[in-house]
Formats: sequence, C-alpha cells, structure tokens
Amino acid sequence: MQTKVSTKGQVVLPGPLREQLGLKPGDPLDAKLEGGSIVLTPKHRRRRKARIVVDPRTGLAVLTAGPGAPVLKNKQVKGILSEFP
Repeated sequence: MQTKVSTKGQVVLPGPLREQLGLKPGDPLDAKLEGGSIVLTPKHRRRRKARIVVDPRTGLAVLTAGPGAPVLKNKQVKGILSEFP
C-alpha cells in the first residue's frame, strides 16, 4: 500500500492497516529508523478484559471486549478460527 507525506509532514495510514491493528484516532505509535526505513509500532495500551454478556436483541451469550474494541470482520474471524487447534 502506498501513502504520501503532506506539507505538514503528516502521513495517513491506509484503512485496512488501521483496521488490522485496531488503531483509533489518537492512538500512540513509536517511530524509528531501521536500515533506511521508517518503522511505526503501536504502543501497547492496557489490555482489554473480555467478558461474556447477554446480547439484548437475541438473548444469546456473546463475548465482548467493551466499547471501542476493534470489530472483527467475518474474514478475520475465519482466519483466527482456522489457526485454532
């Protein structure tokens, strides 16, 4: 994926990358140079604690990590489950 540097030195991270990493506006990133490349690494925030709640619409138990947690798309869930033993 390609992006550009603005006149203010800003860079927009492509949406698919932000989604995969669960990045939201204001999330901190570490920036460093590695062999002529710029490497951005998300700073780890406090881990979310997942819990089981009852979905008010269906009445079924669901797993949640709370508001603001990244929403996984069907393809991502299938990928995660395909690696599960």
